[in-house]
Amino acid sequence: MRIAMIGLGRMGAGIARRLMQHGHEVVAFDRDAKAVEAMAQDGATPASSLDDVIAKLEQPRVCWVMLPAGDPTEETVRALCAITAPGDIIIDGGNSFYKDDIRRAKDCAARSVHYVDVGTSGGIWGLERGFCMMIGGDKDVVERLDPIFVALAPGYGEIPRTRGRETADDRAERGYIHAGPSGAGHFVKMVHNGIEYGLMAAYAEGFDVLKGKASDKLPDDERFDLNLTDIAEVWRRGSVISSWLLDLTASALAGDRQLDKFSGHVADSGEGRWTIDAAMEEAVPVYTLSAALFARYRSRVDTTFGDKLLSAMRFGFGGHVEIPQ
Repeated sequence: MRIAMIGLGRMGAGIARRLMQHGHEVVAFDRDAKAVEAMAQDGATPASSLDDVIAKLEQPRVCWVMLPAGDPTEETVRALCAITAPGDIIIDGGNSFYKDDIRRAKDCAARSVHYVDVGTSGGIWGLERGFCMMIGGDKDVVERLDPIFVALAPGYGEIPRTRGRETADDRAERGYIHAGPSGAGHFVKMVHNGIEYGLMAAYAEGFDVLKGKASDKLPDDERFDLNLTDIAEVWRRGSVISSWLLDLTASALAGDRQLDKFSGHVADSGEGRWTIDAAMEEAVPVYTLSAALFARYRSRVDTTFGDKLLSAMRFGFGGHVEIPQ
């Protein structure tokens, strides 16, 4: 397939390159001309503007927007909707708020343009590992895009198949799902990120407890100078709490035991807040997820070693930087 990739940041560039590796043709556009040039050197067709993107695609066109949530995505989707033709498809693969997707889908439908929201997880490692995708939109449109999702998804890999799972639709096992109508993809990804906050907070708090065992406030015979690097490593191997986040933790500690390059001022990108908002609308208690979000707020006032670990994990999976101080 021939597809436009609009936004060539860490995730957009990885998606574009993975698509090309699997034989798809990519028209690349970004406001940063150097990013477009770099993608062109890898085989993409460069575009100088959104109008140029449209000119270099044949109908029905497919345009994947990979930009920060909020105004950058809003303005780009609006501009694309105005210059695309009936039957064209606009994909938002970023972390947009799901209610914005529902509205945009209606706006696009008024012009007979299809809108698909794709919650995309995989961070800066997606090019190598593949991307986990949660997709919202009309069933026939999503099915038409299946070759794109097959190329981007991790595939079966080495993960054992779930015992007792019997279904004719194996897309979930290959790393992507059609979650439902417009907005459903980003809603599932939003909750995914909320859970991510909780998991990361649990690791951070646990390692804070381990590090604190050397405190001079404890009796001498109860102080342990624990090797956190070795603990993270041994937990990766056969432990019930092993995970990719723990892999990133072990890697961060191996490179910098004190995590001195991190301040511990942990940022949040919005999905955690939206998850709490959704829980409130549904009257669902989310003690862990809300506490994890509030802990990030607290980190900007009073930081701990665990906060540094949170920042290290965020940098590890997504290249996310801390809040400037």
